[in-house]
Amino acid sequence: MRPPSACPCRGGIPWQGILLAVSLLTFWNPHPTAPLSIEPVPFDVAEGKDVLLLVHNVSENTVGYFWYRGEITNQNLLIVSYSNLTHSAIQGPAFSSRETIYPNGSLLFVNVTKGDTGFYTLQTTTPNFQIETATGEFRVHEKLPKPNITINNSQPMEGEDSLALTCEPEINYASYLWKINNQMIPDGDKLKLSNNNRTLILFNVTRNDTGPYECETQNPVSASRSDPLTLNISYGPDAPIINPPDSHFHSGTNLNLSCHADSNPPAQYSWFFNGSPLESTQELSILNLSTNNSGSYVCVAHNSVTNLNRTTTKNITVSEPLIPPHLTASNTTVAEGDSVQLTCVPNDTEISIQWLFNNKTLQLTDTMQLSLNDSILTINSVKKTDEGEYHCQVSNRMFSQKSNAITLTVIGAGPGGDNNINQPLSPGAIAGIVIGVLAGVGLIAGLGYFLFFRKTGGKPRSKKENTGRNERSIIRRKQITCSVRHSSWRWEGKDRRRI
Repeated sequence: MRPPSACPCRGGIPWQGILLAVSLLTFWNPHPTAPLSIEPVPFDVAEGKDVLLLVHNVSENTVGYFWYRGEITNQNLLIVSYSNLTHSAIQGPAFSSRETIYPNGSLLFVNVTKGDTGFYTLQTTTPNFQIETATGEFRVHEKLPKPNITINNSQPMEGEDSLALTCEPEINYASYLWKINNQMIPDGDKLKLSNNNRTLILFNVTRNDTGPYECETQNPVSASRSDPLTLNISYGPDAPIINPPDSHFHSGTNLNLSCHADSNPPAQYSWFFNGSPLESTQELSILNLSTNNSGSYVCVAHNSVTNLNRTTTKNITVSEPLIPPHLTASNTTVAEGDSVQLTCVPNDTEISIQWLFNNKTLQLTDTMQLSLNDSILTINSVKKTDEGEYHCQVSNRMFSQKSNAITLTVIGAGPGGDNNINQPLSPGAIAGIVIGVLAGVGLIAGLGYFLFFRKTGGKPRSKKENTGRNERSIIRRKQITCSVRHSSWRWEGKDRRRI
């Protein structure tokens, strides 16, 4: 079978028409019992492309086709008609010279425009004037232009303003999508999509809503995306941060403070010292510090758009080098069980005091007590383990100084719990004691002789009596000397007593 010829009104069939005509042979299989219908191929078509209104279920005895623009068969809307009897076509008032009708009634549109979008109606007739009607539709879509985002407020304030972002231009049969940070944006508590998703509304914007935002337009034949839009949201200033974090400096050094507050637009800064204005800069420098520079430094951050101020205070202490403290003791030689008090006398204020024992931090025991801001160390019931070298050390944030050393000597306890020293006497001490004893003995002997002489009336003794007396005196002196040499002595208060 040869393909049916095209309408002579086109002055010949183009190659596209030949391909379409060949395809029609495939689809052209009449079904007398099925109703007449129209299939647009394709339904959605881009501007400048072709579309075919393909006719299905045409009666075998159809003798004429009539195509109309719209959904009614109005003669003024007739595009073209075709007669199977004469194999000729007649153009109607709505013919645009871009339409081609085929013997099976199908209608081809070439180089379609947006104006071709809509409904088309086909009417067929038979020799006995039986009429069938069917309507078909197709849509012509433009190639989407690159969209852009407009905003109703170019400088919103954080926590105060809401924004409406609109995707331009408005396009029929197009859908709109929104993305933030390349993620799809759904409806939520803080945002809303309206106007066929063309408008995005942000409620009570914050600095976290900056973006970037993109809108994308889509239709069945193309898609296009806007450039990213980043919002300029005014906020702050937040509480300033002053660096460095150090607050203590020693005299003679330089002070360099820097202030920063998160703010949009960037904050303006000013400094105050003890309530008096200094410089209106972000950084503050003071050279060759002295104690007069100790005090309260305040940084003020100001936002010219939000008209808000925030402040932060930093207290700076400038310290002079410390003078070593002086350490004294109530006694440096102490018997076990007695008490002793060590006193640290600092020469500076605003210092802390620590105690050292044998050049290590003193570990306080149950018998130790600190008082008067740790400047007095009292040791009750001194033990032998408390013997050693003591220091006190004063410190501030910048300096540390150690006192002179105090060496504490602890004397051990004797028998019975008394504080004795069981040590042998030196030879000189023993000799002194012997001489003293002998002198005492001699004095006693002389006194006895004197008393005896008075009692006897001065009568001289016989030689025998004197000889016996002298022998007894010698024996007594020897006993006393021997007793001194083998005796033990102890201290009681300031006196030395023999045991």
